[in-house]
Amino acid sequence: MRDVGVVFLMYHELEMPGRPMARNEPGYMRYVVRLPDFRSQMELLQRRGWRGVSVGDTLGAFAEKTVAITFDDGCESDLLYAAPILRDLNFSATFYITTGFLGKPGHLTQSQVRELSGLGFELGCHSMNHPYLTDLNDTDLHREVAEAKVQLEQILGKGVQHFSCPGGRYDGRVADAALKAGYRTVATSRIARNFSTSAPLNLGRVAVMRSTSAETFQRLYQGHNLWRMRLQVQIREAVKKLLGNSSYDHLRSILLRDRSS
Repeated sequence: MRDVGVVFLMYHELEMPGRPMARNEPGYMRYVVRLPDFRSQMELLQRRGWRGVSVGDTLGAFAEKTVAITFDDGCESDLLYAAPILRDLNFSATFYITTGFLGKPGHLTQSQVRELSGLGFELGCHSMNHPYLTDLNDTDLHREVAEAKVQLEQILGKGVQHFSCPGGRYDGRVADAALKAGYRTVATSRIARNFSTSAPLNLGRVAVMRSTSAETFQRLYQGHNLWRMRLQVQIREAVKKLLGNSSYDHLRSILLRDRSS
């Protein structure tokens, strides 16, 4: 039997006109997808006979014409906008929650997190304070991975099996911390399709950006030409390694600000 590769789509906040964003700096807004675009993307999947599922559902059966839909950060738009669209299409998804963001402007509250879970969606953890995990010492890494899991489980009243890495920062220490904390999977920002043979603590994802066109989206969910995106990421990672995370972010913010101007 052929091992089917499944693309894990990565979303963040959805934008609704007239509603303020959780953040508005250029680097963040690149990842904010407009609500009509998200609806069109999901409807396109359904028209083409594809199914949107959660991470847990994917691991149970790597089926053809299937994509895993994931959201990072725990923005309020997860419940207000994404969930109704997904339910209307009979799609599922995994929402990764940053526990330290709960209750802050633009983010879910604890009761909304429980409501989202009650609708049947899978919830995962996206750390406590959204730091770059690879920059942390062992104590801080444990807090962001293991203690955040305990926090979220206490809010939900049930176990949390899935984790995603803030900013895509990932290494062996992060995988070990997640394993010790009892996670079943770790989702990174590594651009790749996932197979039944893929390492569950190093799953790839593909970001859907604000600038992602309908044509590009079709290539993404089918896993076409991902090598081009990987090449761009490899270049960025080389620059990050040379400059360090802080200097890289500072340089990127300047370039994005100049571009938006």
